[in-house]
Amino acid sequence: MSADVLVLLDHGGDGVLRAPARELLTLARELGPPAAVWLAAPGESGPSEQVLEELGGYAVTTVHLVTPDADPHLTPVVAEALASLVGPQTRAVLLTSSFEHKEVAARLGVLTGAGVMVDVSSLDTSGERPVATKQVFAATWTTRCAVRTPLAVLAVKPNAVAAGRAEHRTRPELETHDLTVSASARAVELVERTLRPASGRPDLGAAQVVVVGGRGTDGDFSLLEELADVLGGAVGATRVATDEGWIDRDAQIGQTGVTVAPRLYIGCGVSGAVHHRGGMQASGTIVAINNDADAPIFEIADLGIVGDLREVLPQAIGELRILIC
Repeated sequence: MSADVLVLLDHGGDGVLRAPARELLTLARELGPPAAVWLAAPGESGPSEQVLEELGGYAVTTVHLVTPDADPHLTPVVAEALASLVGPQTRAVLLTSSFEHKEVAARLGVLTGAGVMVDVSSLDTSGERPVATKQVFAATWTTRCAVRTPLAVLAVKPNAVAAGRAEHRTRPELETHDLTVSASARAVELVERTLRPASGRPDLGAAQVVVVGGRGTDGDFSLLEELADVLGGAVGATRVATDEGWIDRDAQIGQTGVTVAPRLYIGCGVSGAVHHRGGMQASGTIVAINNDADAPIFEIADLGIVGDLREVLPQAIGELRILIC
């Protein structure tokens, strides 16, 4: 079994592809013919005909349906599943740069001897070896790193590339694989798994638009939620807001929370403390609304508005509704 590029597909429990999977498939075509990897628990069905049809639009040649005899949510199980598909012609393995998948990438690197890059924000494929761009040290430095091994494992940030279908469609072949995992992979046990309640908004880590609230909201996120819904975005928060119990900890953005890189970040009442900036500084366009003209967030903002968010946001929401309608 071999393919030029393997892409681990993110899919929800309903079998629908998540947006970052489409971005990875778009990027994979720059490296070689892409083959998709779909992990399923025993008894679960694989990709539907509708999903296979969609994958054909991204020039996928093969879809590997892998069913391990252990929980497919465990990172060592995912790593062994991917390693079982790597062949002599495999040039790269692409996966989304999430907390879980960064651990998968590290384990896969150990199993295959591959060069591993995580939090990749862009990829240069013009040379013989892929060169990854990534931000380090709380996004204060931008680095370019070349993979010097025959196999590259690349964990790519959501929104690093715009998803786009191929010029020519394919008819992907579905190949099924039953995987017996090693004893070391079974040493890890999943004690509990709680699904986040559906909010109707995109996942925070993958959203193209993120509206973030800080201390300046005084605990009222209603205007931020309204703005996020108008823009089709997600709602995030600073550590202060989550510590105060104003919003769930899953919404925390920063060095000790979720790292985001949306195309548009809107900070409302966010001061811009260094631990928060480390989780959002790689955003495409940064808009800051704060009544303190000396707030550190204005140092990195592309557009800064000095004012009360309770006055600014209703005006912005009203104008956006007119433009969108």
